[in-house]
Amino acid sequence: MTVPLPRCYGVIPARYQSSRFPGKPLALILGEPMFRHVHRRAGQCARLCRVVLATDDARILDAARACGVEAVATRADHPSGTDRVCEAARALGVAPDDVVVNIQGDEPALAPQMLDELLAPFADPAVRVTTLARRIDAAAAARPDQVKAVVSAVTHDALYFSRAPVPYDRDGDAGGDAPDAGPRYLGHVGIYAFRMNALEAFTALPPSPLERREKLEQLRLLENGIPIRVAITEHASHGVDRPEDIAIIESILGETH
Repeated sequence: MTVPLPRCYGVIPARYQSSRFPGKPLALILGEPMFRHVHRRAGQCARLCRVVLATDDARILDAARACGVEAVATRADHPSGTDRVCEAARALGVAPDDVVVNIQGDEPALAPQMLDELLAPFADPAVRVTTLARRIDAAAAARPDQVKAVVSAVTHDALYFSRAPVPYDRDGDAGGDAPDAGPRYLGHVGIYAFRMNALEAFTALPPSPLERREKLEQLRLLENGIPIRVAITEHASHGVDRPEDIAIIESILGETH
């Protein structure tokens, strides 16, 4: 059964402290703070009724307001960006069945179409959480920093996420197009959308054993019986981890302007 999409909100968590790149949300890209690029791109998704920045830092809050970006002040003691998103969603008065997208604040080249792909599954009332994945080759699958997703062929819900190359290619014939050519790897794209009640449930749960072992917080949902619907995207993620990534992003943005 499909129904009209619920109201969908975008929340961009932005913290000043970062071990590799302090003040990252304020880093200038083509003359504007990084968060401004993320907010502008998210705002191009017509399915989002509202997009806000969530931060614990007065410098980011002031800069957001100077740019005309709606911002919500949050606590400084959140263990993760998802917890910050949840606090902001409560402040916005998001209804239990409405949807909140956790939009990574270090993705200034975000393709708005990815948000459409992420939100489309919520036309199914049974869907509680969604994320994205894209097809990757065996070389990319071998890297621990590229998280892999394994999904159900029936529901397209996630079966597992791992830093290991899963599914394991026992016969060494992965990557072909024939039906018997072996597993096709799916690389996880770390963006999530939650119904508000699922977001509340997630943040109330303690870290799970598999989450602690793989260092992947989405496994907390699976271990507690909360399914994650995985949508396939053709778009790549281009995050900023270090100052030297700025030049790469400016090149990408220059091509799309």
